[in-house]
Amino acid sequence: MDEGSAAVPPWLTIVGIGEDGLAGLGDEAKRRIASAEIVFGGARHLLLAEPLIAGERHAWLSPFERSVAAVIAARGRTAVVLASGDPFLHGVGATLSRRIDPSEILTLPAPSAFSLAASRLGWQLQEVATVSLHGRPDDLIRPNLQPGARILALTSDGAGPAALSALLTRTGFGGSALIVLEALGGPQERITRARADTLPPIAFHALNLCAVEVAAGADARVLPLASGRDDGLFEHDGQITKREVRAVTLSTLAPRRGELLWDIGAGSGSIAVEWLLADPAMRAVAVEQAPERAARIARNASAFGVPGLVVVEGRAPDVLAGLEAPDAVFIGGGGSVPGVMSAILAALKPGGRVVANAVTVEMEAVLLDHHARLGGSLIRIDIARAAPVGGMTGWRPAMPVTQWSWTRGL
Repeated sequence: MDEGSAAVPPWLTIVGIGEDGLAGLGDEAKRRIASAEIVFGGARHLLLAEPLIAGERHAWLSPFERSVAAVIAARGRTAVVLASGDPFLHGVGATLSRRIDPSEILTLPAPSAFSLAASRLGWQLQEVATVSLHGRPDDLIRPNLQPGARILALTSDGAGPAALSALLTRTGFGGSALIVLEALGGPQERITRARADTLPPIAFHALNLCAVEVAAGADARVLPLASGRDDGLFEHDGQITKREVRAVTLSTLAPRRGELLWDIGAGSGSIAVEWLLADPAMRAVAVEQAPERAARIARNASAFGVPGLVVVEGRAPDVLAGLEAPDAVFIGGGGSVPGVMSAILAALKPGGRVVANAVTVEMEAVLLDHHARLGGSLIRIDIARAAPVGGMTGWRPAMPVTQWSWTRGL
C-alpha cells in the first residue's frame, strides 16, 4: 500500500473475466469496462472485452512490475484491470492490493478455473487439494500425491499436462486418472481423460487445468504427513539426522506458519525439508559447505516437493551475514566452529528458537556451556535398533544425541 495514501472512493475496478468473455459478465462489470478511461489486462483479456472498451488499452508489460507501476500511476482516473477468473486466487488482485489500499479497489470476480473444474467433475472443492503450477515447478504437487486423493493443478501452458504425466509416471503414480480440462467456459472447452501413463500426445490448449485422482503403485513415492519420514526417502551419504531424532527435533523446533528456518550444517537437508512440508507458507535456508552435499540438498528439496528451499553453499558463520533473520535455527553440524553459535544467537529474532544436536564430545561441550550460561532445555536421545546377533536378535545402540534448545526473550 502506498505510504500516506488517504481512503478514497474506488477508482480501480478489477474484473474477473472467463473464456466466455462478455457473455459471462454481469451488468456492473460491463458498465465499468465501458466507462473506464483506461483498461489494463493481458492481450487475451483485452481481446475478449474489446467490444466494450472505449478508453485507453494497456496490455501487460514485461517485467510485470512496470505494469503495476502504470496502474498505480492511473490513480485519479477511472481504471479497470481485467484478470482471469477470480483475481484473488493466484491472480493479480493480491499483487495490486499490496500496493493500493483495498478501499480504492472494487473487485468483481468470475468463477476460478478451480471452481469451473470442480463443477465439471462433480467434485466438492473443499475436499480437493488445489495447487498452481503456473510458472512454478511441477514438483510442488508431490506432497499432495496421497493414495485416493483428488488434486486440481493449474498448469503454465499446453505442455503442462505431458510434464505432469511424466512426473506421475516416474514417481509410481502412473495408474492415476489424469483429466485435462481446457479453456473452461469458452467455445474451445475440451475434457480429456486418460491414465497418467497413457496420456495421448495431443496438442493441449495453453489454458488448461489438470485433475488427478491419485492411484499409488507398489513403488509409489508417497510422502507421509508426519515428521520423521523414512531415511530411505532422502538421498544422503550418511550425513542425515536419523528419522527418530528428526521427529523429536522438528517437534522441538515447533514450526509456526510462515516462519523462516536456518538449517546450519544441513547435510542432506532433511530438517529443512520437513520444516517446509509442515505448511506451504514455511520458508527455509539450508547452509552447507560441501558442494556435493549442497547439490544433494537441492535434489532432495525437489524430490519432496519443496523446491523453494534456499541452499547457501559455504561455511558458517561466514555466509550468514546478509541472510534474513530467522525465526528458528537448527544446528546439525559446524556448531563447534568458533563464531557460529554467537552469530546465530545474535541473528535470531526475538522469541526465536534454537535447537542444536551434538554427537561429538566437542559439540556437546559447547551445548553444555550454553545451557549453563543461558538456560533452556537439555535432553539426551538414545535410540537402539534390533539387529541380528549370531542366530538371535539383540539391541544395537545408535550414537546418543545431546540436544539443547533455547528460546530468545521478546
